[in-house]
Amino acid sequence: MTLVVVPVRYPLSDHSRATLERAAEVAADHDADLTVLHVDLYQSDGDVTRAELKAAIEGAVGRIERARYVVRSGFLVEETILDEVAGENADYVVIGRKQTSRWRRAVRRLLDDPDVEGFLQRELSCEVITASP
Repeated sequence: MTLVVVPVRYPLSDHSRATLERAAEVAADHDADLTVLHVDLYQSDGDVTRAELKAAIEGAVGRIERARYVVRSGFLVEETILDEVAGENADYVVIGRKQTSRWRRAVRRLLDDPDVEGFLQRELSCEVITASP
């Protein structure tokens, strides 16, 4: 089964909403399941529940077919997302345009490689799609 992963902020920002809508389109185009991922940072004491995430997203964009809602805890957003993508063997990752530079910095810290799309394709065999608001 094809899988799309989309990381989002909670509460949903306008950019997260646009990224989520693009991810839902990608999932529909590829007859794929969609994992909506929020990373709860240990240092921010967020404690967002899966039910809260799902309710917020469904309230903002409506019910998404074949969607799974996941909240993971971590110290670094990008590393936690990479763990989820690798663990679920995702085929596509949809990130917001504003997040691209943040991903590049994280990958550079880890590997001294500014090409996040290339890194994800090489290491995780997935395609990165950048959504515009």
